[in-house]
Amino acid sequence: MCAARMPPLAHIFRGTFVHSTWTCPMEVLRDRLLGVSDSGKILFLEEASQQEKLAKEWCFKPCEIRELSHHEFFMPGLVDTHIHAPQYSFAGSNVDLPRLEWLTKYTFPTEHKFQSIDFAEEVYTRVVRRTLKNGTTTACYFGTIHTDSSLLLAEITDKFGQRAFVGKICMDLNDLVPEYKETTEESIKETERFVSEMLQRNSHISENRDEVKAVENLYPGYKNYTDVYDKNNLLTNKTVMAHGCYLSEEELDVFRERGASISHCPNSNLSLSSGLLNVPEVLKHGVKTGLGTALGLDREIGNFEVGKEFDALLINPKASDSPIDLFYGDFIGEISEVINNDSLMLLSGDDRNIEEVYVGGKQVVPFSSSV
Repeated sequence: MCAARMPPLAHIFRGTFVHSTWTCPMEVLRDRLLGVSDSGKILFLEEASQQEKLAKEWCFKPCEIRELSHHEFFMPGLVDTHIHAPQYSFAGSNVDLPRLEWLTKYTFPTEHKFQSIDFAEEVYTRVVRRTLKNGTTTACYFGTIHTDSSLLLAEITDKFGQRAFVGKICMDLNDLVPEYKETTEESIKETERFVSEMLQRNSHISENRDEVKAVENLYPGYKNYTDVYDKNNLLTNKTVMAHGCYLSEEELDVFRERGASISHCPNSNLSLSSGLLNVPEVLKHGVKTGLGTALGLDREIGNFEVGKEFDALLINPKASDSPIDLFYGDFIGEISEVINNDSLMLLSGDDRNIEEVYVGGKQVVPFSSSV
């Protein structure tokens, strides 16, 4: 007899699951059974030898189990804590200038175009589709100063099933591109309209030395860059600050005390010659840095522990159009030997090796015909 009142199962998978825990940087679980509820929660993850017991407890039949191929495995969905969605329109280009010149020539003129809803819809649809195809199940997006296009970005993430935090930019000072700014009154009014639907504080801090100096000149009454945010009650446990390359020890202590997080952006920092975040130093000060923990989601997503949301990527190193060349014997031994080969799995693989993407138990890639 089945156990009474058990929640219905949406998925039952048998195969290999790769994740990390607080005590293990990478754990490879071979020949396991994982069950997902209709609401997207992981209900069990046990050895396949427990199938009969689990079937009685959760009321499923052997034919309902989906068995992965020997070379396939599930890994948790990726979390990107800092994406400038409007800048996707020139992704991969325009990295020939330092940050402030780059903002003047490329970024602010492009973001100014997002006053057009049609333009915003085209770019935002593409960035959400692309990040999902690349395995980003949770994203923290910056929009522009335009409230309606920023709200549209939130609607698009919802339509495609991506877990997302979306922020509107607030900017009442812009001597670089004066036409791209708000008045203080407009910014307050539009921000209140925006946060009536969603709230998460995201910004930048200490990205490069010129920016740090500019803040010192603008706000001489504050001790440092962090103090500007802190004294205005903008540094809380819901705050995610990007970059932080030049934060002092005193500032890092304030981050820890307020529970604020830092989003590490090495690609941007290197591309714009901004600097480097000393991650070991940040961690030594007990500041939350990067990925799921920085968004306060570590109890909900991030691995395959029972009770968490099933945000997952089905990886196939042998996909028909895979960029990875595998050779005889690669899968004769443990799959963990292949997974541990960082140059093979992390540097050579790409979206062609991601066969399916799940967010909260719902398969969102391949995309349905409705989106």
